[in-house]
Amino acid sequence: MTDLFSKFDPLIETREQLLSTGLTDPFGLVMEEVVSPTVAICSGRKTILLGTYNYMGMTFDPEVIAAGKKALDEFGSGTTGSRVLNGTYVGHKAVEDALKDFYAMDHAMVFSTGYQANLGIISTLAGKDDYIILDIDSHASIYDGCALGNAQIVPFRHNDVDALEKRLKRLPPEAGKLVVLEGVYSMLGDIAPLKEMVAISKAHGAMVLVDEAHSMGFIGDNGRGVAEAQGVIDDIDFIIGTFSKSVGTVGGFCVSNHPKFEILRLVCRPYVFTASLPPSVVATAATSIRKLMHGKAKRDHLWQNSKKLHAGLKALGFKLGTETPQSAIIAVILPDLERGAAMWEALLHEGLYVNLARPPATPGNMTLLRCSLCAEHSSEQVNEILGMFEAAGRRTGVIG
Repeated sequence: MTDLFSKFDPLIETREQLLSTGLTDPFGLVMEEVVSPTVAICSGRKTILLGTYNYMGMTFDPEVIAAGKKALDEFGSGTTGSRVLNGTYVGHKAVEDALKDFYAMDHAMVFSTGYQANLGIISTLAGKDDYIILDIDSHASIYDGCALGNAQIVPFRHNDVDALEKRLKRLPPEAGKLVVLEGVYSMLGDIAPLKEMVAISKAHGAMVLVDEAHSMGFIGDNGRGVAEAQGVIDDIDFIIGTFSKSVGTVGGFCVSNHPKFEILRLVCRPYVFTASLPPSVVATAATSIRKLMHGKAKRDHLWQNSKKLHAGLKALGFKLGTETPQSAIIAVILPDLERGAAMWEALLHEGLYVNLARPPATPGNMTLLRCSLCAEHSSEQVNEILGMFEAAGRRTGVIG
């Protein structure tokens, strides 16, 4: 009998080799207490958090927490139903209204996770005879949405405008086409050339979907993402986002101005066949989103943090994923998984948590230490972080 686990044997062996050296499991860290958006207690010691995607630091905002507690008292712990049955409360409409106001768009549809937002919208829009043209470095949820809808998948080289145009030119003019892009790519923290890509997509009769999960709240004058920053937000058909990053809770969404958008509520399987978000979650999300509309000071400080950390790591001799800071994500490229894991543990020993990202999740089979800055990190904490990177880098031989 075939062992269905046998396909995982190489990964099992790699993991066992790493842990056999006494290394702390980098994918099994337990946070015993979360003190603030930037500090937690891990393994009994105070640890600065630099790998949480809590970009705008909203998780401990007093008004956000109060809204969640109030909804928990008034509506209970969950809806126990789908949005198309008993699972739409006033809070679900309120968070969709907040999203429409935030993006200045006509329609907003909330999902139980950001993963489900991509899974649902992509698989529903593009079917068997349609084409999805996507950046090869797209998130797993985007690829899974393509697979669920059974569309024809046409990948192109990462952030390559000419490659996108060549792919579009080869497709039948009459076919349904959806170009899927991301504002910020989560592994290296680099941004997409949306201005050029959207123009090319429209010229070839394609609809455009942009995932702004890692830019919402932070990038753009109003925090609407890379599409806003590059002046093309009105030319994009669908924007996907998540509540689990800048908004500080959990959930996903799609906003759009398409006049037929509302029919998706009846035909999108990951929306129809999933219980809706708990009332306390949508209350925290709605409150957070409305506060992010007035978050310019936080956005400015986060950019300062990003520039300072990027410049400091570069000066220490670390190899980074981008030449200049493009987002709140700064990726440190390591030579291999062994030294990446050693560096990750050395940083944890210093009192710093970052993400260890490994192949095949990373582009080009790179091993990365991914840093996610927060608007609540103080300038002094960024100095501390740089000192921790220097100490860990020298101890592990990653820098000289």
